[in-house]
Amino acid sequence: MPHALITGANRGLGLEHCRQLLERGWTISAAVRDPSAASELKALDPGEGRLNLYAYDASDVSAAVKLAEQVTGPIDLLFANAGMMSRETRNFGAAGSEHFISEMRVNALAPLVLVEAFADQVAQSEMKVIALQSSRMGSISDNDSGGGYGYRASKAALNAIGKSLSLDLQDRGIVTLVLHPGWVRTDMGGPGGLLTVEESVSGQLDLIARAYDNPAMNGRFFHVSGEDLSW
Repeated sequence: MPHALITGANRGLGLEHCRQLLERGWTISAAVRDPSAASELKALDPGEGRLNLYAYDASDVSAAVKLAEQVTGPIDLLFANAGMMSRETRNFGAAGSEHFISEMRVNALAPLVLVEAFADQVAQSEMKVIALQSSRMGSISDNDSGGGYGYRASKAALNAIGKSLSLDLQDRGIVTLVLHPGWVRTDMGGPGGLLTVEESVSGQLDLIARAYDNPAMNGRFFHVSGEDLSW
């Protein structure tokens, strides 16, 4: 059965990815900051050893290496989903702060370190897919409203990282996807989102399924609808 490693798996999109993949028969390695507090995630456990929780803090640069010491075997889907949005970096005049650095560390550096730690295990799998949870706010050409300095910059950096990964790992058969989940009704997206968590995750999993053995999808920035987004 296929195996996914998902970070930020205890709430929102990450939690729903775990739920839907478990329903499809996958084995999930769920990486969360505090496994003891992940009650909703634990409630999804179907038994049979198909859901395993691991401690992982995306703000800790050493966390991915520690995680790789525990999660073994091929990984069909490596999903760097953990992310953050800081209120302090939204507006000009106060955005240049340590909060900006925190967003860059969690949203851009952590996914890169995660892929470096697990690329070998992805290459050993059947599916060989890496997914990076980005945002349309990381598109420079699509920015027509300003603001969002830390979040925009960190997601733009993630997009650049994803593109480089797609080139550096393609000879190993790995397909790297950069994904925008749409405007989703989550704690981060707010109550005005256009999509439910279930709808967003279903669309993302369709894209991930299409990426299997499909190098034409490698290195592209996708809206959850399947539309190519501009960098």
